[in-house]
Amino acid sequence: MRKEEIIEDFLAKLGIDVELVEKKDSDLEGCFRYVINTPEAALLIGNKGETLNALNHILRKVIEKNLEQDPEEKFFIDIGEYQNKRVQDIKNKAVILGERARFFKKDVEMPPMSAYERMIVHSTFTNYSDIETESSGRGYERRVVIKYKGEQEI
Repeated sequence: MRKEEIIEDFLAKLGIDVELVEKKDSDLEGCFRYVINTPEAALLIGNKGETLNALNHILRKVIEKNLEQDPEEKFFIDIGEYQNKRVQDIKNKAVILGERARFFKKDVEMPPMSAYERMIVHSTFTNYSDIETESSGRGYERRVVIKYKGEQEI
């Protein structure tokens, strides 16, 4: 059984009408996504993507159980390109704040975010030589600090 079929079967058991499940590349290195097109997208996304986050976790576990999946093979579930747009939005905000850190030569804190969102920010700056990122805070207050590490003023 293919991953697309497992996803379709799982959602059918939940009573969700699925038009298409399509495997696509992701902007995140070493990761791909399964885009689900459904007229019930809002139900699967939930408030600020919380239901989608839970669905991602559950479907990863279901797929791991049904297939002997390579643990290095990373993927996520996307409902109608919602997750992809969210990733792009996070990256764009991070780059803007990175430019602010560079311009003012000061650390810039991002708002609190999930571990997944922090990972996106950290990966955005992996190829920047004058910017580094660090997570700070605890629990729901954990956030990314974007630091300018170029020429520091005293």
